[in-house]
Amino acid sequence: MQHRSDVEAADALKHAYEQIRAEIGKVIIGQDEVIKFVLISIFSNGHCLLVGVPGLAKTLLVQTVAQVLDLDFKRIQFTPDLMPSDIIGSEILGEDRNFKFIPGPVFSNIILADEINRTPPKTQAALLEAMQEKAVTAAGVTHKLAKPFFVLATQNPIEQEGTYPLPEAQLDRFMFNVALNYPSFKEELQVVKNTTSTHQVTVNKQLNADQIIYFQQLVRNIPVTDNVLEYAVKLVSKTRPDSEFATPQVKRLLNWGAGPRASQFLILGAKCHAVLNGKYSPDIEDVKAVAKPILSHRIVRSYHAEAEGLSASDIIEQLF
Repeated sequence: MQHRSDVEAADALKHAYEQIRAEIGKVIIGQDEVIKFVLISIFSNGHCLLVGVPGLAKTLLVQTVAQVLDLDFKRIQFTPDLMPSDIIGSEILGEDRNFKFIPGPVFSNIILADEINRTPPKTQAALLEAMQEKAVTAAGVTHKLAKPFFVLATQNPIEQEGTYPLPEAQLDRFMFNVALNYPSFKEELQVVKNTTSTHQVTVNKQLNADQIIYFQQLVRNIPVTDNVLEYAVKLVSKTRPDSEFATPQVKRLLNWGAGPRASQFLILGAKCHAVLNGKYSPDIEDVKAVAKPILSHRIVRSYHAEAEGLSASDIIEQLF
């Protein structure tokens, strides 16, 4: 897949994105923001955490994205008794008396980590190397994962009994933390109509693995002006209570701020957001557009913020 210039390639990405949105829209009613952030994370080569109550089509969304993008897809249902070998695979003794590695479900393009907080930290950690290094080590041997590779994880925010909150190091590996809301009355009406009849939908494949890798490279090639870079880094610095840019309000409301990975994701996300909106270079508005789902899981609210009922999004809003 070759284009004569990056401008032509950017136009092709915007066109592909619109077609993908249209195909996903056949199955998923509403949830436009969520779909946008999932696709931005894919084109930016990041991972995405979807947080929402049961029944909001989180799993169906991920399955549909995998179908439209013509990628290999595996679903891992996280449970308290899941072991690391159930994810990455294990060594078995073959008929020839030699050990051989049997790959686990992580060897796929898109991994749906369903209810990721239902499993103990030991098993959650099995995904850490895969998410960061795009490789898995078993019995001292490192196995590379197929490209592209994404983890799209789901989490239920209500029931916290019997769950294991994700450690900060793992949360930081997710580019976006996207909250799913209930559908509107009209959207829910359409969902019920479609799912309680014989109505069947066929989605058409739009992109393959090689095209996605090409577009990921394109996103990294997009130029960024210094003032946008400075704005993104300053925005992240403002979340750190001990930073020179932190306001008295931030010092009171936050215990911990976001790390440098947040700055990297802000720029990558802004680049991708700009292209998908027909621009060839991101501006400050593009940084703001992706800031909340990038920063919300990277800041730790203080007792004052919780007592005043301020969410992470409320605090981020004050930073702009």
